[in-house]
Amino acid sequence: MHFTRPRDLVVAAVLGLVLIYVVFQFAYGDLPQLPLLAGVTFAVLAVIEVILAYSIRSRIRGGRVVGAIGIARSVALAKASSLAGAFMTGAWVAAFAYVFPRRDELVAAVSDSRSAVAGVVCSALLVAAALWLEHCCRTPSESDRGGTRGTTG
Repeated sequence: MHFTRPRDLVVAAVLGLVLIYVVFQFAYGDLPQLPLLAGVTFAVLAVIEVILAYSIRSRIRGGRVVGAIGIARSVALAKASSLAGAFMTGAWVAAFAYVFPRRDELVAAVSDSRSAVAGVVCSALLVAAALWLEHCCRTPSESDRGGTRGTTG
């Protein structure tokens, strides 16, 4: 497994943007109002991943034994979260791009604009937290370990 590349995130974001913009073009009137706190789930996940990242980072820097399976699972979580966050960032940007210009003509567009902004921020936070977690799971170099050989990590 390779670490997340920027192009992977860009592709996911563009897919989310295009897909959701097309959905809004054809079905916005039939969709329920976007909840203001819809994106907050991603913010909660971002906080959890930041806590996990700092925990893993401190274990590795402290020279304590870190299970390879746990690290592999954390990397998989980080990769999935960064891609999902990028997709949803694009989706929320599409929602905002569709509803913001229509806020004078549609009552629902005003609250949907606020929801879209909250969603963009929370999704972007998830991407950042996931990339940080992925970075913390990398094998440290000799200088990161304090130059000692034989340190488990």
